[in-house]
Amino acid sequence: MREVIQKMVEAESEAKRILDEAKAEADRLMGDARRQAQGLIEQSRREAKAAAAKVVEAAVQTAEREKKDRLAKEVAAVEAETRLDDATRRAAAEAVVRLVTGQSS
Repeated sequence: MREVIQKMVEAESEAKRILDEAKAEADRLMGDARRQAQGLIEQSRREAKAAAAKVVEAAVQTAEREKKDRLAKEVAAVEAETRLDDATRRAAAEAVVRLVTGQSS
């Protein structure tokens, strides 16, 4: 009987040791998994930040192009509005000369 009890105590001790080792291994694996997950999170953040920077840069370039295009169109419109044909230019010059010289029409 004593031998059976001794074997049971030994079996319980062995089971406790195996359980403790399993818990230690699980803790180690969880720590490794957390470190890996943290690394993946950091990598994803860096990649997302780089992608966002590219999107912002592309948007800035697009806005600059659109700004230049609008400015060129506005300059062309102003130039078109301010162009005088030869007859109008001559008439304006003659009117200025008459005013300066005091001649009336």
